[in-house]
Amino acid sequence: MKSREEIKELVTAQLKEIYDPEIPVNIWDLGLIYEVTVYPPMNNVYIKMTVTAPNCPVADTLPIEVKAAAEQVEDVKEVEVELTFDPPWEKDFMSEEAKVELDMF
Repeated sequence: MKSREEIKELVTAQLKEIYDPEIPVNIWDLGLIYEVTVYPPMNNVYIKMTVTAPNCPVADTLPIEVKAAAEQVEDVKEVEVELTFDPPWEKDFMSEEAKVELDMF
């Protein structure tokens, strides 16, 4: 069985494969994922995330996609995704790579 850290890394890798349909950057680098926690011994995963704006067109579907991606990781039992707007997303949450990709310097 994988360690908690290994599972977290695998879940993170899965999240980096999900893209906001309106922005050509993955949701991890956009800073939409606030927290990924793995709870042993069952390896249940909790993900706290946001979207770029409360009226975002994918606010209903993106958490479902995130949950499905995390569930693909071997040894993960249950996944809970919490969508939050506190704190509200802002451009400063993006990785340096995302800022370069979107020419936001």
